[in-house]
Amino acid sequence: MRSFVNLFRVPEIRNKILLTISLLMAYRVGFHVFIPGVDHAKLISYLDQDEGGGFAFGIMNALSGGAIGSCSLFTLGVMPYISASIIFSLLVKVVPQLEALSKEGQAGQKIINRWTRYATVPICLIQGVFLLNGPLADAAYTSEVIDAALFESVLYKVFVLLTLTTGTLIVMWIGEQITEYGVGNGVSLIIMAGILSQMPTMLLGLLNSVDPGEGVQSIVTLLVLYMLIVLGIVFVTKGQRRIPIQQGKQMRGRRVYGGQRHYLPLKVNQAGVMPIIFASFLFVVPALLDSITGGGFFSRAMAWGGFWYVLIYSALIFVFSFFWTALMFQPKEIADNLKEYGGFVPGLRPGVRTAEFLEQVMFRVTLAGATFLAIIAVLPQMLSSNVPNMPPAMAMFLGGTSVLIVVGVLLDLVDKVNSMLLMRRYDGLGDTGGTGWAKRGKRGKRTSGDAAQGVAR
Repeated sequence: MRSFVNLFRVPEIRNKILLTISLLMAYRVGFHVFIPGVDHAKLISYLDQDEGGGFAFGIMNALSGGAIGSCSLFTLGVMPYISASIIFSLLVKVVPQLEALSKEGQAGQKIINRWTRYATVPICLIQGVFLLNGPLADAAYTSEVIDAALFESVLYKVFVLLTLTTGTLIVMWIGEQITEYGVGNGVSLIIMAGILSQMPTMLLGLLNSVDPGEGVQSIVTLLVLYMLIVLGIVFVTKGQRRIPIQQGKQMRGRRVYGGQRHYLPLKVNQAGVMPIIFASFLFVVPALLDSITGGGFFSRAMAWGGFWYVLIYSALIFVFSFFWTALMFQPKEIADNLKEYGGFVPGLRPGVRTAEFLEQVMFRVTLAGATFLAIIAVLPQMLSSNVPNMPPAMAMFLGGTSVLIVVGVLLDLVDKVNSMLLMRRYDGLGDTGGTGWAKRGKRGKRTSGDAAQGVAR
């Protein structure tokens, strides 16, 4: 509690937190600015009854902050910006010019960020066209959500595309302002806010779908399941495989420098949520094949929760986990850097042997991380089939992409807040601060940093 109060005791941190909260509230206000010509109540009812596009639609809805069914100004959310960022993350590893630019430090990263923003606009238009020709077109021609004559107007479609693109650019600007002047990563916080905003609606829907006597029991069961899932995700997300690194000793005059021992941390979940996103978007292919062939064989074979769905989905997660890790983790480059700066792994020769060892270790770590991601990804199917009165939407919220994003963003936010507190010589959020002799000893101890500040004064 004392550490939480310290957040508002420092004016700079307090201003950052208040600015972040204000911008997130402004983001949520945009969901009440609707696209003209849409009957929103009928649209939501239509999308609830429509089962086409199933899981891929759910992933897109999660990345957009649950806004696809709202037809608001922020319908696309930050999804186009995320798509552009993923594309440039891949291009940086395969295009030599972009890779050289990324190694130029902050100046090169600013150029790549500017190109990412430019690429967001055409991606907005493409995703807006898919939205017009998908849910909105079906709603216009099969229900009374949109007037069919109005929807056939080219001018109306152009206006909708421009509205969706403008909304995405506004959300992207809000995210950049939070990143620069607020606390944490702005885009990640926006996605998390959109996901958490759906939780009250899901809980109310669950209460309305069960008997009055079972409502409290169902909510308690969901809370216990959610806490267990979150604890498991935190345990794996913070898990590391530490490789010892020994620095070589150097003689300079009469002094010996170096010789310290530290660790190279390899995260268990190195790929993050990217494999689940890639695998989920590939499940759009069965719907496209059915639209081409005019049948429903592929959609029935890949039905949500079916055997082939779980098998192929898990296999794709393993493939994309190794693919993403192979792109982002370069053992040869790490081994060369260690050799250049006089570091080595004890018992291994610097260079090729060290690179082979890092590659072997990373393969085993990635295998464990991919297994963890596959379990989290198929968790919604397990929950909806084994937990009584579990709606599919709530099951997808408890497992899969949503819970991974929420937990990952919160862990990153806590780390950044702790670093800001420690820079100002306050205890972090996870510290108790100590009492009695421990506290006086900590306060009375003069560290090397204090001595350096005293000399500077």
